[in-house]
Amino acid sequence: MTRSYFGTDGIRGQANRWPITPEVAMKVGMAVGVIFRNGGHRHRVVLGKDTRLSGYMTETALVAGFTSAGMDVFQLGPIPTPGVAMLTRSLRADIGVMISASHNAYADNGIKIFGPDGFKLSDEVEHEIERLIESDLSGRLAAPADLGRAKRVDGVRDRYVEYAKRTLPRNMSLEGLRIVVDCANGAAYRTAPEVLWELGAEVFSIGVDPDGLNINKDCGSTSIGALCEKVRELCADIGIALDGDADRVILVDEKGEAVDGDQLMAVVAESWKKSGQLAQPGIVATVMSNLGLERHLSGLGLALERTKVGDRHVVEHMRRHGFNLGGEQSGHIILSDFSTTGDGLVAALQVLAVVRQENKPVSEVCRRFEPVPQILKNVRIVGGTSPLDSEAVVTSIEAAKGRLGKGGRLVIRPSGTEPLIRVMAEGDDVDLVNTVVDDICSALSEVAA
Repeated sequence: MTRSYFGTDGIRGQANRWPITPEVAMKVGMAVGVIFRNGGHRHRVVLGKDTRLSGYMTETALVAGFTSAGMDVFQLGPIPTPGVAMLTRSLRADIGVMISASHNAYADNGIKIFGPDGFKLSDEVEHEIERLIESDLSGRLAAPADLGRAKRVDGVRDRYVEYAKRTLPRNMSLEGLRIVVDCANGAAYRTAPEVLWELGAEVFSIGVDPDGLNINKDCGSTSIGALCEKVRELCADIGIALDGDADRVILVDEKGEAVDGDQLMAVVAESWKKSGQLAQPGIVATVMSNLGLERHLSGLGLALERTKVGDRHVVEHMRRHGFNLGGEQSGHIILSDFSTTGDGLVAALQVLAVVRQENKPVSEVCRRFEPVPQILKNVRIVGGTSPLDSEAVVTSIEAAKGRLGKGGRLVIRPSGTEPLIRVMAEGDDVDLVNTVVDDICSALSEVAA
């Protein structure tokens, strides 16, 4: 079945344009409510959001849809995505929903859906939701006496703060550490500084003044320049950059240099292997993770199992094969001992635990391997036809594979969240990698023009 609404991470698009319209959001609420309304008990959905202006519009429409299907809605307000996943289970809700476009600019928004177990929905359930959105649901909605109620819930931020703090080893403190945290003017603008301060750190916060329009704007995990500068200015021990919904993290060491998700997974994997906490002899990552990570883990006797891009695919593979550590180079780190989805703050805390245990600077702790030269470029596409089907593009890709040989990798894929084709290549010869990426991008641009 062709997916019309769902991408790699829920439903996403420009706010007030299809599919992020009040009409579609209301139909999503109706469809999800119909699917997850089982039994005679009062059904409940927990509904969180980030700080985008369009969150008010989308939240109101979803509430209308859910209540029309007979579900009670617990409105959480701004809260990190992993907080929604956690509270879905904690409050014994039938469904959890996060309104966010993650790292995208304020003009976009999205709808992420979690099942009662706190995990994102399967492809099959998403297909069924799409089918119901396009159908007439009038005969399957609640009777007048069975309509749902909606209420705002207080104290949810405190529950998430306590949950995050408990993921650190018992009696471990962050006292003496100077930490700069960039909350991207997003969902964690209150929770992240509170957690770090309550654990004893000296905390300096940036990106904590959301106005509905500045989420991810020149801040957060996709724009770490301000954080790097602040870390150097304050002589801080570490910088923590979250994205708009706080499900991903990029760190900055005391020198003001970035530490990506691949290095973070290497740090946690080695630590957990030593402590016996690693459930399987390896981790799960996507096709975008650096070849250097794979080589490093192999040297430790650990495997790197790859999936398609998207933290949902990583989680599915982890669950199927019993892994408890996985993630993406972009900073989605899944620690299934603690959470059912990526949690940027909890991942940062696990790295801070290693910093404490090894009593070394972050630059030493978090440089586990030398990355293989990797180049990623994007080509914007217009219209619905994929340039990947063009003979000229196919020929260019095959030529690139031949030039890279067995010592390199080539990944070309459409973005699941934006109208882009992503071209990534890596290999030990950086000049060759640059050349093959440029050649493919040129071929794509000519076809897409």
